[in-house]
Amino acid sequence: MEKWIRFEHAAKVGFGKLQGETISVFAGEMFGAPQPTGQSLALNAVRVLAPVQPGKIVGLWNNFHALAAKLNLSAPPDPLYFIKSSGSVVPTGAAIRRPKTYDGKVVFEGELGVVIGRTFSGGSEAQAQAAIFGYTCCNDVTAAELLKKDSTFDQWTRSKSFDTFGPVGPVVATGLDPATLVVKTLLNGEERQNYPVRDMVFGPLQLVQRIGQDMTLHPGDIVSCGTSVGVGSMKPGSRIEIQIEGIGTLGNTFE
Repeated sequence: MEKWIRFEHAAKVGFGKLQGETISVFAGEMFGAPQPTGQSLALNAVRVLAPVQPGKIVGLWNNFHALAAKLNLSAPPDPLYFIKSSGSVVPTGAAIRRPKTYDGKVVFEGELGVVIGRTFSGGSEAQAQAAIFGYTCCNDVTAAELLKKDSTFDQWTRSKSFDTFGPVGPVVATGLDPATLVVKTLLNGEERQNYPVRDMVFGPLQLVQRIGQDMTLHPGDIVSCGTSVGVGSMKPGSRIEIQIEGIGTLGNTFE
């Protein structure tokens, strides 16, 4: 298993492998053939960035059996998804800011993110598996009262795409078996979500293959797998942490 991290150091953006509190710096392209430079940096000497710069984030709705049962929903025959703006992405440690145009409820949604490492479009299951680079933590922040504000049109993209509404990180972890993972969300240190990835209606591999039949997925894109029970609202000053063993903790404060 490897943990890939992006950072800023001495006014330059770099990336490397995180081992404990030390970053082994690499050169080239994370999704290409990165080469070690021999340089090492202490984690506390850099500013951690979002681990990837996605061209798009594909988010899932109704993808967990437990939440579907709570909401009295049937499991969908196809993945139900929306596009979340790449401009919403912020790293661990960054603030989630309330939009100036919206004063309603803002909610957190702890999720597993699948990071694409190879271009994938309409291929086989084996090709879809090869297109998955690794996994990260996502917080699919949502302006909940905006979603259905207009009775003629559900505003999925707008309600989820405000600047800072897409925390991602802290790393991309490779070599994980997603079926063994558990997503936990803490609000001000209190556990609010604790659910197994294996409860998904469509698992990560199925999502990549099925969504890739509809649109091309490019290196750096993220498929955010949807959330389960325990979603809740945030108040100014709230600290939200998404924890997945093997990946780490994505922590942000709501302002």
